Amino acid sequence: MSDTCVKLHEGGIFLVDGVPSTEAPVSAEEARRQTIAYNILSSHNTSGNDSKLKIKFDAMVSHDITYVGIIQTARASGLTEFPLPYAMTNCHNSLCAVGGTINEDDHVFGLSAAKKFGGIYVPANQSVIHSYAREELTACGNMILGSDSHTRYGALGTMGVGEGGPELVKQLLNNTWDLNMPEVVLVYLTGTPKRGIGPHDIALALVKATFANGFVKNRVMEFVGPGVKNLPIDFRNGIDVMTTETTCLSSIWETDEITKGHYVAHEREQFFKKLAPGSCAYYDRFITVDLDKAESMIALPFHPSNAYTIHEFVANADEILADVEAEAAAKFKGHKYDLRSKVRNGKVYADQGVIAGCSGGLFDNIDEAAAILDQKNCGNGYFSLNVYPTSVPVSLELTKIGATASLLKAGAIIKPSFCGPCFGAGDVPANDGLSIRHTTRNFPNREGSKPSDGQLAGVALMDARSIAATAANGGVITAATDIDYEVPKHEYHFDKTVYRNRVYYGFGKADKNAELILGPNITDWPSMEALTDNMLVELAAVIRDPVTTTDELIPSGETSSYRSNPLRLSEFALSRRVPEYVGRSKAIHALDLARQNGEAPEKLVRALSAFGDAAALLTNTQFGSCVFANRPGDGSAREQAASCQKVLGGYANICYEYATKRYRSNCINWGILPFTLPEGAEFPYEEGDFVFIPDVRAKIAAGETDFPAKVLSKDGSVKDILLQIIGLTDEEKTIILDGCLINYYAEQNRR
Repeated sequence: MSDTCVKLHEGGIFLVDGVPSTEAPVSAEEARRQTIAYNILSSHNTSGNDSKLKIKFDAMVSHDITYVGIIQTARASGLTEFPLPYAMTNCHNSLCAVGGTINEDDHVFGLSAAKKFGGIYVPANQSVIHSYAREELTACGNMILGSDSHTRYGALGTMGVGEGGPELVKQLLNNTWDLNMPEVVLVYLTGTPKRGIGPHDIALALVKATFANGFVKNRVMEFVGPGVKNLPIDFRNGIDVMTTETTCLSSIWETDEITKGHYVAHEREQFFKKLAPGSCAYYDRFITVDLDKAESMIALPFHPSNAYTIHEFVANADEILADVEAEAAAKFKGHKYDLRSKVRNGKVYADQGVIAGCSGGLFDNIDEAAAILDQKNCGNGYFSLNVYPTSVPVSLELTKIGATASLLKAGAIIKPSFCGPCFGAGDVPANDGLSIRHTTRNFPNREGSKPSDGQLAGVALMDARSIAATAANGGVITAATDIDYEVPKHEYHFDKTVYRNRVYYGFGKADKNAELILGPNITDWPSMEALTDNMLVELAAVIRDPVTTTDELIPSGETSSYRSNPLRLSEFALSRRVPEYVGRSKAIHALDLARQNGEAPEKLVRALSAFGDAAALLTNTQFGSCVFANRPGDGSAREQAASCQKVLGGYANICYEYATKRYRSNCINWGILPFTLPEGAEFPYEEGDFVFIPDVRAKIAAGETDFPAKVLSKDGSVKDILLQIIGLTDEEKTIILDGCLINYYAEQNRR
């Protein structure tokens, strides 16, 4: 099991002269200030209060399913020029057009925005978002904000944070990212990985150990220890980008000569500096990773934490795959997902292999995969292998050293830099297919299958080395540690020529006279009402799964082409989890629009009558839809998981816990009240039940945390319920009162 190399330790720990210790010559409070994370956060804090942070970032990154909405929102709020370097890459919508000109219209808009506002524009297929940031934007001690959840550059000494688009809008308008000083978790590495072990093996072991128990949730992971020096920079980057799947807030690593080598290779040596904890640093929690004990891993559908060693999986495949089939049947209303047929004569067969994106498409991963497949082949059966180098510079170097030729000879297909296989816009497997991928996630539908159309497939995450070993073995799932090969020792040489030729470097060169070019699919946001005195919501979706991902709240894949069109995109909200949600929400919203026009819809009057004088309540009670889920928002930073609800008239979420800070922030920024239930409370209510929250505006304004409410069930009974909103900042309160972030900035301009 993965816990043989990863161990969790409750309680705080000191790091004294680089060695973990329970004792120290200074207090824990004083030693907290000696972590790398504390010092970087403090240096970017503008509040003057190290407990209540207001962070300004050094740079930002977005890709082509987020930057249009961000710029449109910022424009509506008064944007005139980008105040910090802002890189817009085109790695998500570059190959997934549903039809027409939609995707390329977004790209043209992006370049025109870069010219008008002074941005950096990276054309389609030149680089995936995080590769470009690693190559061109990182600097030791800096912070980068990205509108993608895998914004992680800690291995390069840069704290990366993935948030929803509205948080980037705030930075564009010279506002701040606000949070309490987070706890910091020590990740102490020892040992050296054996041949065949890659970064995904360590990363999946970490995710397995920490995800379900929330061990690092909303905390910063700080990687130090004698094992760090035994990891090449691509190995560190590959682990680091996967820290997102632990639900941590950010990550940071100590830096050394290997880190410096990255900066030297990329002609950016001036951005390197040594980062290390002070002589006595204190951490709130402690993880040890013994690299010597790492084994080849596989994470089965439908989460990266559903991980096993490959040896354990193969030995127990029928039983383990039966559990996955049962989960699929529960999630997809009885759809039959046949996985156990992959087990034949004691072997497990995959149908497809993919090495791609910010975690898989790294130079070292592909170079070593090529060495494993050298003089071998993928066969002419059902198994196929697709490889996506993470940037054109990486692809150029792989070509120069012959790795690309080895892969092509083996039957692999080399594809352009593109994030599609990671979110369901490329290489969708056949029905009942099992794809093994060195990508970041394997959530339901993440590979692009459509259960609603009778098609279901799944992704298992594996390291590139074991994927190559599997390919060489005709699709039989194989641990790379079980095969004999020579690890290549190619030094990476970065060639910036293509970037000089194709990337638009516009920061500091804003041209206010430049024309924004908007295609017909790029639309403005509909108007949104400010919060009224009271709120009535109808439950339009009740999801009792342990975790609800952003992919379930708003599917990825083909929906990406509509991310610039709020109304069309909203048609996909919850479509693969609760198909009835959109219709229910629209019907609810129609009644509220009628209320706003002075009408008195019968259904609304009947519901309000259960809580008082309906005629009086109609004048000061907004009516909207509501989603209940146990723990919503795991995964992507995409703001559309919240904005689509609001466009459809959604006014609240109710849950026990938000899976990530970024999803809760997205709800707030779109004026959706982020209610939680008290610990131990029950929520036996169903779709069609009403929840009435009186005096909600006054309570938000006063900073109250408890919201006594009432539930009207379909049987006519009325019961009391306590809802809570804990930890709103003053700015978040005002955003909710104004109805959304766009309204908030409009009000600021009027004031």
